[in-house]
Order: sequence, then structure tokens, then C-alpha cells
Amino acid sequence: MLRIENTLFTIVLITYFLSMAFYFLYVVGKKKIYSRLGLGLQILGLVLHTAAIICRGIGAGRLPLTNQYEFASAFAWGLCLISLIFILIYRFYTLGAFASPVFLVMTGYAALLDNQVRELMPALRSGWLGIHVSTAIISYGAFGLAFVLGIVFLLRDKLKARGFLDRHLPDKEKLDMLGYRSVALGVLFLTITIITGAIWAEQAWGRYWSWDPKETWSLITWIIYAIYLHLRIRRGYHGKAAAIFAIIGFGCVLFTYVGVNTLIPGLHSYG
Repeated sequence: MLRIENTLFTIVLITYFLSMAFYFLYVVGKKKIYSRLGLGLQILGLVLHTAAIICRGIGAGRLPLTNQYEFASAFAWGLCLISLIFILIYRFYTLGAFASPVFLVMTGYAALLDNQVRELMPALRSGWLGIHVSTAIISYGAFGLAFVLGIVFLLRDKLKARGFLDRHLPDKEKLDMLGYRSVALGVLFLTITIITGAIWAEQAWGRYWSWDPKETWSLITWIIYAIYLHLRIRRGYHGKAAAIFAIIGFGCVLFTYVGVNTLIPGLHSYG
């Protein structure tokens, strides 16, 4: 099963690349068929990616969410899934041209990591693993989409009136609303991630909170996005400033995942 997973993962990487290429052709060539091909390949890539994750879980005999490679792969899967949902719900096909490079880069990052299957440390042998990590994946995916929407918002002003992109991108008000909804989704799932992590920590180590670097930076990330929501709801915070806030927030997400795991030893260094 692990050999199948490796083969599927390689195909996924190629499929995501082709999806990005067709989305770019849609923007450059201005033909709807390219957007349909890009979307179809994104859906195919997501299905194959799901199959690869399932194969790894079967081959490893556990949930495949416990090390850097597995979480990077799942992170890319979450980015692809959330962006696909927004593309389909809002018929926002040009979003694929902006979102596909992000989940392709994360998939490529996973491909560079050690994918050897190792025995779980005792603290990870818990039923809370699936809930805690899966909600983190959804929250990171939503924050990643908010980052993409923030970039699209900032580029919106630079587009020539009546140009192809200008006609096929939502107006700034709708982009702002989509970014807000994506952040709200991310905060909801990150809240669940932190709560389940605290419960799990109490069962594993006898304390709900230990100020481990990953815990601390997850809390910092939550506070940043909670401030965004507070300013949005109570102060009418929106537009360019909100887009910049979403971009900066995703930088904190990336540091929480990549930076903390790489630079700061802690209880979560395995994940």
C-alpha cells in the first residue's frame, strides 16, 4: 500500500501542476474550456490525493497525520479542498489560477520531506488525534484561501477596466466578503483544534496547557485572526487593510507549521 501511495502522490503532483497550467491558460488564452480542464484536473487531483492518504493510512496501520510529511500532504489537500468548494459555490473559476500555485507548492514541499513510516510515540496513540489534526488541516486550508483572496483583492485595483480578468473576477466587495467567510471558517476550526489539543494534552501529560512552542504559536495565530474578526464585526474593518491582515495572518500560520517544527524544539516537533 505504501508503494501505491508513493505512485499516487507522484501522479497527484503532476495533476496539480497540469491543473495550474490550464488555469493559467484560461487567464491568458481567455477560453472557457481551459477553466473546465483546470477545474476537472483539480477535482481529479483531490480524488487521487485522498486515495493516496487512505493508502498511506492502511499501509501504516494508523491515521496518516503524525509527521511533517503527512501533515504537509494533508495541508495541501485541505488547501485544494477549500479552494475547490469556493470555486464551485461562487462560480469563481479564475480563483483556481491564484489558489493552484499555493497547494502545488505545499504538495511539492511534502515531496521533499522524509516519507518513511515510523512507529507512533505513546502520546500520539489517542482517539483525539483524528479530530485534533483534521480540524487543523481545515483551518489551515481556510486561512490559506483567505491569503489567496487577499492577494486577489490587492491586485484587483491594478486590472484594466473591461479587461478579461476584470470581467471574470468578483468586485472588491464580494472578494472582501469571501475573504471574511474564509477567515471565519478558519477561526472556527482552529478553535476546535486548540480545545481538542488541550483535552488531549491533559489526558497524555496531565495538564491542559504547557506553553509548548506549537501551542503558543497556535494561540498567537488564533488571536491574530480573532482580532481580524473583532475589528471586522465591531469596527467595520474591511477592504485593503483586511486583505493585508489576512496575508500577514497566513504568514503566522506557515511559521506555526514550518518554522516552529524546524527551528524550535518542542512536544510537537514530530508533527
